[in-house]
Amino acid sequence: MTLPFFPLQSIFFPGETVPLHIFEERYKQLIRDCRKEALTFGIPVYINNGIAYGTEVQLVEVVTTYESGEMDVVCVARQVFKVETFENQLDGKLYAGGKVTFLENIYDADDETKKKVLAGIEELYHMMEVPFTDIPLDKFHSFVLIHKMGLSMEQEYELLLMTRESERLAYILEHLRSTMVVLKEVDRTKKTIELNGHFKNFDPLDFKGLDIG
Repeated sequence: MTLPFFPLQSIFFPGETVPLHIFEERYKQLIRDCRKEALTFGIPVYINNGIAYGTEVQLVEVVTTYESGEMDVVCVARQVFKVETFENQLDGKLYAGGKVTFLENIYDADDETKKKVLAGIEELYHMMEVPFTDIPLDKFHSFVLIHKMGLSMEQEYELLLMTRESERLAYILEHLRSTMVVLKEVDRTKKTIELNGHFKNFDPLDFKGLDIG
């Protein structure tokens, strides 16, 4: 399948709302074409000096159109794809595009793993003193959380390429565990620093029978 391309240094996951400010002529043309022909377009992720994967998005609404022709639009992310070919300008168009292959998305996670991930997220938010909104188990999947855990762009990109929900949740669980280990150590260090400079009572040591060997 051929998609128009709007490459960005951003990652969007299926189901996510995608707000965009459109100001370049080529993308003004793209949005006009999407409105007229009900096109979807792809947002390939520009990372490591290239594009290889991205997410198909669909225009939902043009929120504002300015006198200059610039627009604020809202889209929704749909499917993850692999870029097979790239053309700097599609035939007769200002914008780029190319052929893509969509990745299969397999929802194979069990409820027990979902509960562990949700509990881990809640604990992380509690440690960071950030409010946590409970997510019903039947409405929970990894994509709703990925931007809310302090992952780097490289880590989010790794998750984008995973086709199994079980694999994504295992990755998230490991990230939560390692993050909480670091936070607990930071908290311990903070408490140690706060004690520094205070007068302390030390218990006298009993040296009777002390072995120095």
